[in-house]
Amino acid sequence: MSCAGDSQSGGASLSGAVHPASRSSRFTHLRFRVPDLPSPADLNRARPPTAPLVLGIETSCDETAAAVVGRMADGAPVILSNVVLSQVEEHAAFGGVVPEIAARAHVEAIDGIVRAALVDAGVSLRDLSVVAATLGPGLVGGLIVGAMTGKALAAGAGLAFVGVNHLEGHALTPRLTDAVAYPYLLLLVSGGHTQIVLVKGLGAYERWGTTIDDALGEAFDKTAKLLGLPVPGGPNVERRAAMGDPRRFALPRPMRGEARLDFSFSGLKTAVRQAATAASPLSEQDVADLCASFQAAAADSLADRIGRALARFRAAYPDLADPVLAVAGGVAANRAIRSALDREAQAAGVRLVAPPLLLCTDNGAMIAYAGLERFEAGRVDGLDAPVRSRWPLDEAATPLIGFGRRGAKA
Repeated sequence: MSCAGDSQSGGASLSGAVHPASRSSRFTHLRFRVPDLPSPADLNRARPPTAPLVLGIETSCDETAAAVVGRMADGAPVILSNVVLSQVEEHAAFGGVVPEIAARAHVEAIDGIVRAALVDAGVSLRDLSVVAATLGPGLVGGLIVGAMTGKALAAGAGLAFVGVNHLEGHALTPRLTDAVAYPYLLLLVSGGHTQIVLVKGLGAYERWGTTIDDALGEAFDKTAKLLGLPVPGGPNVERRAAMGDPRRFALPRPMRGEARLDFSFSGLKTAVRQAATAASPLSEQDVADLCASFQAAAADSLADRIGRALARFRAAYPDLADPVLAVAGGVAANRAIRSALDREAQAAGVRLVAPPLLLCTDNGAMIAYAGLERFEAGRVDGLDAPVRSRWPLDEAATPLIGFGRRGAKA
């Protein structure tokens, strides 16, 4: 099962000591994802007394994460801590995320992860102004764990609470990492979403294109499973692709040349299955060549869609001094895809902003930063704010892949 978030989780090769608060959990593969930052002591000295500090909690899929984000004296956002616990090993035997296992894992881990984030940041609950937690989209069980934890901490400490759309966390990450100004064009590519979105301002999102079937991260995962690769699928397909010939298998480039900006990856996935069947039994080189051919086709499809979107963006905003294409979501960690997008951006005279690989996958820092922007804009939530398994960024856009009682899928 793909989450509404990211399929590339686990692609980073980081390790860190397990915080003592987490040792009682059987989920002990704790990974600290912290960019190169000044020490907490330096940050405390530089931080103005009135600067808000935000604790962000993320539990929408198979990673339990918490982070503390604030602002420096000059207003620049800064990550004081960012702690992530991956459940990838717990779900590996099932070939995908099992919602019940994910929810139970979040329950076991959340207290220790939050405590570790506070300790790493050198702060206590009394130093915070806001608690932000992901309310959707995602797996309901996990969302409830994070939301209830965030609400309980906010209520107990007398802090404001902000509910965050997980997709908005990804969408605003370029502002956290690169101080990107509104408006900018966003490509959101993850296990559950593939969208081109115009980010006009906080909470102001206009969807220009979306997938009409599978998300790209889902296609990576299913290709990996078809070829017998372990989870997480995306990073393993990328690793095998590096050893393969991307020209060996002639795979389709879906939607290529169409004026509309939507995506389709179901046919590409089917073409991989047909090629694999024709070449079976597969050798290690066959698998590598299939991965390389699939990755090249996916990158070409994205590049075609983005090239057309950039032309529209430049026409809509001809006077922008620094036009930006931002890419976010777990699939944004794929280097071949980044390279293809960079070529399109350069051709259009646009700057490509791709967050550090460690901030592409699900993390608490992006939730904390989205909560920070919302808090500063006066957009706080009550403790009765509900979780939402489906929560499009552009709620006015017509859904293309289904609409049910829980709302639009994309």
